[in-house]
Amino acid sequence: MTSFGRVISVRGSLARVGLLAASQMPVSEVRATVGRFVSIRCASSVIVAMITEVSCENLSSTDNLIAIASVDLLGEILNAADKAKFQRGVTNYPTIGDSVDLITSQELRTIYAPTGSDQINVGFLQQDRSVVAYVDIEEMLSKHFAVLGSTGVGKSTGVSLLLNEILKARPNLRIFLLDVHNEYGRCFGDRALVLNPRNLKLPFWLFNFEEIVDVLFGGRAGVPEELDVLAEVIPIAKGIYTQYQNTDRLGLKRIDPKQIGFTVDTPVPYRLVDLISLIDERMGKLENRSSRIIYHKLISRIEAVRNDPRYAFMFDNANVGGDTMAEVISHLFRLPANGKPMTVMQLAGFPAEVIDSVVSVLCRMAFDFGLWSDGVSPMLFVCEEAHRYASADRNVGFGPTRKAVSRIAKEGRKYGVYLGLITQRPAELDATIISQCNTLFTMRLANERDQALLRAAVSDAAANLLSFVPSLGTREVLAFGEGVALPTRLRFKEVPPHQLPRGEATISSVPSVTSGHDMHFVGAVLERWRGATSQRDVPNDPVFQAPPAKTLAPAETPMLQPSMGLDPDRFSLLKKPLR
Repeated sequence: MTSFGRVISVRGSLARVGLLAASQMPVSEVRATVGRFVSIRCASSVIVAMITEVSCENLSSTDNLIAIASVDLLGEILNAADKAKFQRGVTNYPTIGDSVDLITSQELRTIYAPTGSDQINVGFLQQDRSVVAYVDIEEMLSKHFAVLGSTGVGKSTGVSLLLNEILKARPNLRIFLLDVHNEYGRCFGDRALVLNPRNLKLPFWLFNFEEIVDVLFGGRAGVPEELDVLAEVIPIAKGIYTQYQNTDRLGLKRIDPKQIGFTVDTPVPYRLVDLISLIDERMGKLENRSSRIIYHKLISRIEAVRNDPRYAFMFDNANVGGDTMAEVISHLFRLPANGKPMTVMQLAGFPAEVIDSVVSVLCRMAFDFGLWSDGVSPMLFVCEEAHRYASADRNVGFGPTRKAVSRIAKEGRKYGVYLGLITQRPAELDATIISQCNTLFTMRLANERDQALLRAAVSDAAANLLSFVPSLGTREVLAFGEGVALPTRLRFKEVPPHQLPRGEATISSVPSVTSGHDMHFVGAVLERWRGATSQRDVPNDPVFQAPPAKTLAPAETPMLQPSMGLDPDRFSLLKKPLR
């Protein structure tokens, strides 16, 4: 077969190829357009290159050429004694006149052949659907990965596919997924424990000083005078509880704060009643009325948050105490897994003011457990909508959360804590964090700033591929980095219906086919609304009488499951608030 082109110039990792007019190939096969792989035949190897530009401008009429193509040199296929083998990089550069052909299916299979058992099948090549696209799990996990793409391009479905394939290949790897929009509740079947505000127990004393201040002040900056009081009394409250555990309460001696040995950040239990009594005691000694107001306001803040039913997951049994840290970590991070190596943390039901603090605690504990266990039990921490917690703007978001995510990104691999980031706005994500992700799955991105960040993040050889990003179809992906053999345009495979992410509230722009919404409907909505922030019993809903609920243990409390499809009568079946 006559080659369809020849090399006319070489410069570093780039070459220019002249496409011959006298090629014997059919027109349908000659479609050497942008994004196609070609092979350049050299003396000792076959160089694999990708077409990044095709032009017929400024062609000399004397040349036997129909177009000029620019290609990026990506790697080479070496013919070893037993079989052909692909390697990245180019050791033998092409020379002027070397023949160029469209790459064959067999050569593509050589490039993308799985190199070991540690590979997962995520789809197929866009250029040749008969070639399976594999990803190296070890490289993808140990050096972190990110899934990027605008809303509606199949990003959540791709995440479900990747995580299900990882679970299949690494059944003992623990996975912790921050589910911001409660989409993934059913994606992993009985292999995942689903946590939400109704069945989560995260004691307030596990929060460090910055995190508990963020909770008490509702995400606003703390009052310096009140913070000074808190910083003084929290270590004493920890000391009181520890001494109370070890001695008779009646024989308790006054504690010298300097001899306690605890700091405000030491993760040991204390009781809110001790904290408030310590503040109250100091307030009683003050004669200056204006100074007493500071103490009074601090007590009021603590009491208000303590009595808010939305914060029950933190302050349940706040005055009873009990060192439950081992049980909490075992439950959160699946140690032992008991057949459920994955945790899906549904965040949509948490108070907006406390979400950042909760994410900070979870990230920090995941890293610290890996650190102090010397990484003997690896875990993948997946952060959905990552730009919310690790924003590029230092004035946006909660500093400790960014710090916790950043620690996992920078040092996590040394302690068996791996990071997976999912975001639709990579330009708003901290550049230091995304630069630590060595495998990128990029779906369609229309924003120019996002594309500019990607150009800075990927290697020069792959940068020209990014011109495809705005025009990618649904489920189409550009994969870069350590986890894939080459920068690749691939298509994620179909995900089974039971693994498709679905929001709990599926919104349709088509009006409901049911009869008009009456006052009963509005009343049912209001009962749910009010019930989410109150502890009182909700009166019977005249529209829907729910069957008596079976009492479950806290860990078995049912989650609010997404529906498998739209129920035409769903508006007339609004249930009472789940508590």
